[in-house]
Amino acid sequence: MELKDIENREDVFLLVSTFYAKIKKDDFIGPIFLKAIPEPEWNPHLEKLTDFWETNLFFAKKYKGNPMKVHQKLDAENNYGITQKHFGKWLELWIVTLDELFYGEKAIKAKNNARNIAFMLFLKMFQHKPKTN
Repeated sequence: MELKDIENREDVFLLVSTFYAKIKKDDFIGPIFLKAIPEPEWNPHLEKLTDFWETNLFFAKKYKGNPMKVHQKLDAENNYGITQKHFGKWLELWIVTLDELFYGEKAIKAKNNARNIAFMLFLKMFQHKPKTN
C-alpha cells in the first residue's frame, strides 16, 4: 500500500482507532487505558480523540476538553505511578502507527505535536504529584 498524508477526518479517525487498538493490546500501558475507559465508552472516546487530533492538525475547533486535568486525575487514580516510560511507550506506539499508515507533512506534524504533548503532559503531571520528603 502506498502511503499518503493525513488529509481529512476519516484519515484522523483511522490513525486514532488503529493507535488505540495497539494501546489496548500493549502489556505496559494498555492496562491503564483499559481501567480508565470502560468498554462501552471506547467509541465515544475515539470520537473525542479524533476531534482532538483533527483540531490539532487542521485547526477544526472541534475538541472541547482539558487533557491536562484528565491526565492529572488519571495519574492520581494510578497512585501517581504514571512515569516518563509510560509516555515514551505512548509516543513509540503513536509514531509506529503513523509510519504504518501515513507519510507527509501532516504525518510529521502529528509526530512533532505528539512529542510536545507528551512532554508537556508529563511535566505538568510531575509538577502535580504530591511532594514527598
